[in-house]
Amino acid sequence: MNKRKRSWLSLSLIAGTVLLLAACGNGNEEANNTGEDGKKTLEFWSFWGSGPRREKIEALIEDFNASQDEIEVEHVYQPWGDIWTKSLASIAAGDPPDIIVQDINSVEQRADAQQAMNIQSYLDEEDEDIQTRFYPQLWDTILYEDEAYALPFNTDTQVLFYNKDLFEEVGLDPENPPKTWEELEEYARALDKKNGDSWERIGFYPLWNLGTDVWALNADNGTSWFDSEGNVTINTPEKIEALEWILEWQDYYGEDTINTYEAEFGSGVSDPFVSGLVGIRAQNINYYTELLENAPDDFNFGVVALPEHEEGSGNWSWGGGFVLEIPYGAENPEASYEFMKYLTSTEVQEEFGLNSFDIMANKEANENLTNHPDLDEEGQMIYELADKNLEETVITPVPLTAPDFSALVNEQIDEALLGNKTAKEALDDAQSSVESLVEQNK
Repeated sequence: MNKRKRSWLSLSLIAGTVLLLAACGNGNEEANNTGEDGKKTLEFWSFWGSGPRREKIEALIEDFNASQDEIEVEHVYQPWGDIWTKSLASIAAGDPPDIIVQDINSVEQRADAQQAMNIQSYLDEEDEDIQTRFYPQLWDTILYEDEAYALPFNTDTQVLFYNKDLFEEVGLDPENPPKTWEELEEYARALDKKNGDSWERIGFYPLWNLGTDVWALNADNGTSWFDSEGNVTINTPEKIEALEWILEWQDYYGEDTINTYEAEFGSGVSDPFVSGLVGIRAQNINYYTELLENAPDDFNFGVVALPEHEEGSGNWSWGGGFVLEIPYGAENPEASYEFMKYLTSTEVQEEFGLNSFDIMANKEANENLTNHPDLDEEGQMIYELADKNLEETVITPVPLTAPDFSALVNEQIDEALLGNKTAKEALDDAQSSVESLVEQNK
């Protein structure tokens, strides 16, 4: 499928959501007007509706508005999920917000479909090289045909959390967490506790909170389902081995046990990791904020990079995140860019991270947070690990030629997890299906 066809499909999606916008309303009637004081009024959409993120973003907006007399930014909360549907509809209606928080992995799709504005001309006019603010792999996500369509805002990375008290209980050194997959298995077996046929404690299970894709790229030297040149790399020997490894864990604990425990994750104080029913948990590093909220004050845990597939192969991890974007058709893009530049500055990023424990896209901001005086030793440790981990964290933007590839891959992985296919059969079939998809969309 060529660019024209892809754009036609995207515009069809937009048109289909216009009625939703009319029904829900977007409160944007005066967003692009000049106020009585002569300031350009900008509407900024985010999904930060409560808690420290909303408090901090609104305080930062207040500071920005007070710092100059040309731009007035208004924050508009849009619920998660709704924000992007409403954005598409508002673009189609010719009345978009001025700045929006968007998914980092789909910038190229929006640029290709003319849903986001090209900001390269503003970057070219800067004395500062704005690109150097950001981790390189984050910057790469906002480029389309070598020009910028957004600015990275925040990111994440996947790590291991482990219960130090349980380590001590079973004779493991809490200051020496597992470094390889082999050691991870050894530690998990030591932490396991079984009473007859019932599991009283699970040492570790790889698919709680992480997907097969993360373990696959960890095993394959940081190469995801597509390599750096866009080639489909699903059924490599390393990825087949990773899926076989996951199936072995599933067979060991049994599907019923896994499903029972999995139902409890994400349920606050009954989280099996917090309650001691699970010894090691792979998770987004932002899980730290949940522990601050739900874990007892004396909960003794450590955080470490994902183990290497084998010694020397690298602690490869996966990350996502969000960007700041100007929707196509916004009336004051130059003013919008100024606000985006402000939100990605080192000082502002540092302040946002300090209050939210988000991993910020600005590299210097994260480095400053590793020894920030307003953070305790634990908080500084989180930022130190994140900064180091981002050296081996892969961001995986969705290729233009394979917009729906993940459904094809996940379908085959499910077949393997259900026992209907071997790991090799499943990934061979996924490879074939995605290659066909790519060929159709060229």
